[in-house]
Amino acid sequence: MNSVAKSKKKGLLFAMVTASLWGVLPIALIGILSTIDPFTATFFRFIIAATILTPLLIQKNKLINRHKLTNWKLLLQFGFAGLLLCINYALYIFGLDKTSAEAAQVMMQVAPICLLLAGVFLFKENFSYLQWFGVIIFVSGLLMFFSPKYDDVFLSFNRYGLGLILLLGAALVWVCYAIFQKVLLREFSAQETMMIFYWIGAVFFFPISSFDELPNLSTFQWSLILFCGLNTLIAYGSFSEALTHIDASRVSAILATTPLITLFVVQIAPTTILNPEPLNFIVILGAFFVVTGSVITSTAKT
Repeated sequence: MNSVAKSKKKGLLFAMVTASLWGVLPIALIGILSTIDPFTATFFRFIIAATILTPLLIQKNKLINRHKLTNWKLLLQFGFAGLLLCINYALYIFGLDKTSAEAAQVMMQVAPICLLLAGVFLFKENFSYLQWFGVIIFVSGLLMFFSPKYDDVFLSFNRYGLGLILLLGAALVWVCYAIFQKVLLREFSAQETMMIFYWIGAVFFFPISSFDELPNLSTFQWSLILFCGLNTLIAYGSFSEALTHIDASRVSAILATTPLITLFVVQIAPTTILNPEPLNFIVILGAFFVVTGSVITSTAKT
């Protein structure tokens, strides 16, 4: 096997690791939310990732652009992007708390689609007819997947409907964050930016977190907290590695399968706290349409 083939194989492997970790993340978060509040859970995700990544980058001498942090403009960009990421995390976990793991993953597929559309309207990038067809399939999939919940969203607008609005907000805020990060990546490496964002998140969520219940947590609950922190670190690291070995479109195509991974794991999980989505033919078809539309939109040639 030549070096190019090995590189592609590594890229596919890292992308699959990312998809798998993101697929099970909301399930672990739901397990945490049964014991601690969303702010505290998010604080631990950031602080665990930050305290592990920082010494690793220092040891490997990877903080080569730290001198640029004396630039006030870059600091403002970091601060604003970090704030957007914190808002994204908060909206996501509150939306997850009011809906389900599957709903959260399906709604977050809105983010990469909107990022592509932002490139069209903000940066005048090309968008082919096939990509627009992918968007239509994607939207149709959303409508089919959430069809059993129409009353919750459009009529009664109860807890579930509010959760979907929060998840949609999380997806849209992530698009704004991604645009700022794209600018910062011109000056810093991906690992440098994520380290700073993790610390911003830890500082942001610390004052509004509650640690009163921590002494009462079981070993399993602490394991879930540690897993979510490591998941945040490893998933983003694998994502960055995948992008260095294969095209972004291929990475996006693999990550688009995340909702299907979540859907499968929830259905086989031996627990009642997950509150799985009611499955029928239309819902399952809708999930496949969401994935198919995401893949077509991200991979079709412009």
